[in-house]
Amino acid sequence: MDNFWLKQAFERLGKPEVRSLSTDITADVTIVGGGYLGLWTAIRMKERSPSLKVAVVERDFCGAGASGRNGGFVTSLWAKYLSLHKLCGRDEATRIAKSSAEAVREIGAFCRENGIDAEFRPDGWLWTATSEQQIGSWNILINELAKHKVRPFAVLDNAEVARLGGTDRNLAGVFEPDAATVQPAMLALGLRSHARKLGVTIYEHSPMIRLERTRTPKVVTRKGSVTSEKVVLAMNAWGAQFPYLRRKVAIVSSDMIATTAKPDKLNEIGFKNGVAICDSRMFLNYYRNTPDGRIIFGKSLGHFAFAGQVADHYEGPSPRAAEVEESFRTLYPMLNGMDIESSWTGPIDRSVDGLPFFGHLDNHPNIVFGIGFSGQGVGPTVLGGKILASLALDEASQSQWSDCGLVRDDVEQFPIEPFRYAGSILVREALRRKEGLEDRARRPDPLTRAIANLAPVGYVPSKRN
Repeated sequence: MDNFWLKQAFERLGKPEVRSLSTDITADVTIVGGGYLGLWTAIRMKERSPSLKVAVVERDFCGAGASGRNGGFVTSLWAKYLSLHKLCGRDEATRIAKSSAEAVREIGAFCRENGIDAEFRPDGWLWTATSEQQIGSWNILINELAKHKVRPFAVLDNAEVARLGGTDRNLAGVFEPDAATVQPAMLALGLRSHARKLGVTIYEHSPMIRLERTRTPKVVTRKGSVTSEKVVLAMNAWGAQFPYLRRKVAIVSSDMIATTAKPDKLNEIGFKNGVAICDSRMFLNYYRNTPDGRIIFGKSLGHFAFAGQVADHYEGPSPRAAEVEESFRTLYPMLNGMDIESSWTGPIDRSVDGLPFFGHLDNHPNIVFGIGFSGQGVGPTVLGGKILASLALDEASQSQWSDCGLVRDDVEQFPIEPFRYAGSILVREALRRKEGLEDRARRPDPLTRAIANLAPVGYVPSKRN
């Protein structure tokens, strides 16, 4: 198994028994996708209507997709407030961002109350600059938030930034206390276990091969089917198989490495708590340590899927591990004794504005979806589960989530293929050139800057946003 987190979780807990769908059944609600979004949605539904018959259909094993491969950053949407404000105005943007910060604490409470050892460490998020050009990337956001008397970020002096991250290669930064890190696969397995306790039926190794969009939709797998009143599509990047969603997300890789466990090394540089860290580039570096003394280091490197075809391009060890390791060594040259133990890759469903969106597939009243988390889904899927549960249960008249600002039809689209793919490669190479020059304190030429500025909003906003 190439999934580092899931392999570690199975070693600790043992691999749970898997049940596949092998016949034709009925349910009240079928959820396609057994990751965070699908499981949170199932849990919310059963909490509201315990008698509801909810079935989850998962192509692999719960947590084997993006939910079990990410960096384990549990962050709010405050960093994307500018995009939220543009989308739905000040009041709704503030409500969504505050709720996303509460979702971080909600995950911690969920783990405590249900005895789930997901290594939840509420030690905050450090947003840094690793080149002179990146310094102040956060200013426009912080200034806008200050106008509304909201201050989720603290500006730190350079010494404190270096101390928190254990390296002086971080030149400046701001800190958000309402963030945490988790062992992502352990959280996914915890959600899986809790959903089953509530009575959710989970079918794994049961990939959907067809969705019949009749009035009572049917999810068809290789050996069976589920017919239900409602279908929820919680498929992350795999949702791009539907033409209705394909142009609204770009599928791009994120690649990660895990070092050997050397807690003494981390203690020497003072990098001991569970702070989540990333810099301000578009192809950002994001990293954290683990309780057993490893560093998990990721990098968004921009391997695009043509026409949203995920296929097997994002399975197995990362083919770009050397480039990720180079960035790690640059930031932590003093940790040359920490070897790389594992690498992996995974797909990100990036929307143009960097925000997730929800709605009805092709306006079908009984098929709802959520997609576009853009690499920041651990915390926001808590909100996503509330939104999808409200949409599927037709709670428009009594829910604060079924008509929230993230439920939208007018989602900006990427260009059609092959122009999107060709353009993505062009923008990616311009970004690499731009950020490489900035790392060497050199100014990129105007053409490179102009092409790089065509990139969609990333994990964090840039100065131009």
